[in-house]
Amino acid sequence: MISDIRVCASWQEHHDGPVYTLASTCPVCGSDAVNSAPAPYDPTDRYGEYRRALKRRAHE
Repeated sequence: MISDIRVCASWQEHHDGPVYTLASTCPVCGSDAVNSAPAPYDPTDRYGEYRRALKRRAHE
């Protein structure tokens, strides 16, 4: 999924919280801005079952 909303790539080092923008650079610090959308869901993911099992074990 491609979103028009971008977030500062180095917000954890330079800002107190995420800085969102529509531009390709951060308006505050000038570093690159990256896509803020999460990775797409893939129903044919081979390792999804294993990843979910590891996540369940970590919460137990």
